[in-house]
Amino acid sequence: MSQLDLALEADISQRHLSFVESGRSRPSREMVLKLARHMGVPLRHANRLLLAAGFAPVFNERRLDDPSMAGAMDAVRAVLAGHEPFPALVIDRHWNMVAANNAVGPLLEGLEEPELLRAPINVLRLTLHPGGLAPHIVNLSEWRRHIIERLRLQIDVVTDRALVALERELVAYPGGQGLPIKPFEGSVPVAVPLRLRVGARTFSFISTTTVFGAPLDITLSELAIESFFPADAQTREALQGSQ
Repeated sequence: MSQLDLALEADISQRHLSFVESGRSRPSREMVLKLARHMGVPLRHANRLLLAAGFAPVFNERRLDDPSMAGAMDAVRAVLAGHEPFPALVIDRHWNMVAANNAVGPLLEGLEEPELLRAPINVLRLTLHPGGLAPHIVNLSEWRRHIIERLRLQIDVVTDRALVALERELVAYPGGQGLPIKPFEGSVPVAVPLRLRVGARTFSFISTTTVFGAPLDITLSELAIESFFPADAQTREALQGSQ
């Protein structure tokens, strides 16, 4: 985003923004928050901007089991339960699983490395580790590239050391490297599918990500609900028939 683009988005003069950027003008607390919002800065990093500008942080960070988070977590559990019989799970900013609905468990049976299911469960490690789901993903090369690209986009925004280390770990896994990406049969799908082999069946999913709108708590802003929907009739019928 150029300086002019940001000035137009934030409805301020480019001259004033230039003075703020160069240190010739000290931004107000409201200006810091306004610029952070228009640049899509996460709440955790917005607090750091405020500190750098000489202001106290405004966004709280609470544990998920804090009594004040009960209403939000009730909403999360309602979303998870309402998505059954299709799988859905909640992840934090480091891709650790916070919660999952009952449809997720059966998809994780038969892993070679049960240690991957010990808390905290990192869903990216669980997915791409050779002892995890990787041997059961039919389109592993395609799904692996999708996950790595998504993680790298997140790193570009937040530059989190834990995420950088995770990305290095994932790209070093032998599973999936060098596998050809097969072209789609028929029409091109609207999203990258996850084709997962469970026993004698192959399930095909597309996923969506849900976040809280306008959160004021750091922990809540960093939660995401990953919901998986059937990508074909066979998957839908098999999961609905398991109820």
